[in-house]
Amino acid sequence: MQTSPSPMQNHLLAALPAAEFASLSDGLELVTMAVGDVLYEAGVRQQFVYFPTSAIVSLLYVLEDGVSAEIAAVGHEGVVGISLFMGGDTTPNRAVVQNAGFAYRLKGQLLKQEFDRAGPLLRVLLRYTQALITQMTQTAICNLHHTVEQQLCRWLLLSLDRLSSESVNITQQRIANALGVRRERVTEAAGNLQRAGLICYSRGAIIVLDRPGLEKVVCECYFVVQKEFTRLLTSIPFQ
Repeated sequence: MQTSPSPMQNHLLAALPAAEFASLSDGLELVTMAVGDVLYEAGVRQQFVYFPTSAIVSLLYVLEDGVSAEIAAVGHEGVVGISLFMGGDTTPNRAVVQNAGFAYRLKGQLLKQEFDRAGPLLRVLLRYTQALITQMTQTAICNLHHTVEQQLCRWLLLSLDRLSSESVNITQQRIANALGVRRERVTEAAGNLQRAGLICYSRGAIIVLDRPGLEKVVCECYFVVQKEFTRLLTSIPFQ
């Protein structure tokens, strides 16, 4: 049975003191996100920030020849659109929905007003930004130094952390786009994991059969990101 969407399903909104959340709540708008929806394009001024509850959004950098690679993913642990409160208003990457679900949308101007008050919201968003930078940095290192099989494990585990099931609905081509590699290399890596009994792959979905087994295969990058998000966002001091 699916749970009805609630702003409290987003960890950043849930971390805010009641009074701080109340100042934002009237401006929060529930939106449905479908796979492939583009939340913003590179270089285009952003109007909203999005707090996912069940959707996952991929932040992609797209080269001039159309080749893309994921630099980070955002789910219920975060917010999409950090350039709005960081003062940049635009960014060279694009945000595309990777897994369908829900999010709460907030006008950028409302967020900036609360952010500029330098209260609890500022603390929450800056801590999240530090965690997101860690994810981006670790993704770059992982894509450069680790095997496609390890990258796929990292990507799957980070996706599972943001989902309520052991299944990820996605095509191999979308995974290839996220990792910035050819589809054939993803097919080979997924085949190896399936033969090892760690996953079951069918068209458009990957079911994780043995998460502890995946954690033995994955590189240290997954644990670095996981540890930093836990350290920064599990308990946020407001005094």
